[in-house]
Amino acid sequence: MIERILDLSERRSFLQVRHKCLQVLVDGTVEASIPLPEVKVVVAAEPHTTFTQAALAGLAAHGGTCVLCDEKHYPVGMLLPLQTHHIQVERFTAQARASHPTCKRVWQTIVKAKILSQHRCLERLDRVDSRLPALVKLVRSGDPANVEAQAARRYWPQVFGDPQFRRDRHAGNQNRFLNYGYAVLRAMTARAICAAGLHPGLGLHHHNRYSTFPLADDLMEPFRPLVDVAIANGLSELEPDAPLDRNAKRNIIQPLLDRYDNGHEVRSLWDWLARTASSLEKVFSKEARNLDIPAL
Repeated sequence: MIERILDLSERRSFLQVRHKCLQVLVDGTVEASIPLPEVKVVVAAEPHTTFTQAALAGLAAHGGTCVLCDEKHYPVGMLLPLQTHHIQVERFTAQARASHPTCKRVWQTIVKAKILSQHRCLERLDRVDSRLPALVKLVRSGDPANVEAQAARRYWPQVFGDPQFRRDRHAGNQNRFLNYGYAVLRAMTARAICAAGLHPGLGLHHHNRYSTFPLADDLMEPFRPLVDVAIANGLSELEPDAPLDRNAKRNIIQPLLDRYDNGHEVRSLWDWLARTASSLEKVFSKEARNLDIPAL
């Protein structure tokens, strides 16, 4: 099946459902007609975008997500399917009852995988930091020493070749591109979590009272460098204040639609996220001890 990410940010659009397809109309003309099962994420950033109830319900019924943005194109909300698994309540219960040591152990696995993913990112950019793999050995259950932050301080200045660069979601420059890419990745991760019968609102480590989907924030961490590589490669020749236009978004989104190899098995990023979320459900239900995170 073709998997699509639909970005609505430049023109006033009207979305409706006809013949089990999501139709996008601009000035009364059908610009696109996509089978609902193929639409995985819709990013609505243009302030005059309009949805019919059938469009939103159809999107949710087929497991799609919708990301809503404010006037600055910053994500402020997300629509997720209400029921995506036949034993969802049972899995919610197991998730809610997960012990603190279990959550800390899973977070340790996530942090280790994230740092190794950052190392692979720098290798792809020909910027090797031999210290990052060494930091992985220092990560303990729950990461009490915050090795994740130590790795970030080494990682970010090298990604864009700028010693002064810092990750700040409220800043301009490349951070605007990162915000957009992470918003799409977050929606993909939340969808995978729901498909596994888990609740994205019950986090392992992230517990910000203003974050509605902390588990998505947790589980997406090892996959963030895929976005970082896309921005560093595709936007390296642009100025930091370059516009977040259609071409920039295409460069950011494309890697999220690619297929990735993990131990001689090639799958889409959607599939790898689904497998990771499914393995987390098995940890919560005590069918497995460790989280399965692919080294893409």
